[in-house]
Amino acid sequence: MWAFFQKYSSPKNFYLLAGRLIPWLGWSCLLFMLAGLYYGLFVAPPDYQQGQSYRIMFIHVPAAWMSMFIYMVMAIAGGIGLIWRIKLAEVIAASSAPLGASFTFLALVTGALWGKPMWGTWWVWDARLTSELILLFLYLGVIALNSAIEDKRTASRASAVLALVGVVNIPIIHYSVIWWNTLHQGPTITKLDAPSIHISMLIPLLLMAVAFKLYYGLTLLMRARCEILDRERNTSWIRELVLADSG
Repeated sequence: MWAFFQKYSSPKNFYLLAGRLIPWLGWSCLLFMLAGLYYGLFVAPPDYQQGQSYRIMFIHVPAAWMSMFIYMVMAIAGGIGLIWRIKLAEVIAASSAPLGASFTFLALVTGALWGKPMWGTWWVWDARLTSELILLFLYLGVIALNSAIEDKRTASRASAVLALVGVVNIPIIHYSVIWWNTLHQGPTITKLDAPSIHISMLIPLLLMAVAFKLYYGLTLLMRARCEILDRERNTSWIRELVLADSG
């Protein structure tokens, strides 16, 4: 296993591996997305309290999960790059930031659309919403640092420090509905006992969660390949790759 990680931590080997994985991830993402949307929109019954409006949950909840998941991937990759100076880790961190920001923005927007008919307002400054908004600002800060600093290695180190400091916000988001009195309901999926959501609603929710993760994997590999080409453009293997493609 360690030999595998050593081999594919090389930008060249990772670039070639990612090219082979992208089609598989793309088709898998499409299948899970279509299945999740079909079951969520046409098979799952209306909620006895919220009616049809609850169906936005199948986008909102996976997007919120992904906003935290991607941040942890970005922070861990940034930490690895900061400590061991592994180029691929820096690439993964830099490529993850815009994707994480997109999922966080999607979670906030869909949450507002869902909250208006349920709570009577688009926004409230409760703990869950505020900490999720802070997460978006952390992502934007990482993106800004990566864009503002010309030297890629220096930018990666600076953004890694910010990402690691911001990790403290992740448990706040997750446990905010337990620690404070918020408008959000308590956990329904990640409970120690059985989930309190009906199986007909749980299945499409999990299908969409898998689809979102596959989409993240797909777009991450695509962005990482572009980032590698940019960082390694003066290396011999990139020149050989260009010559092989042109020939």
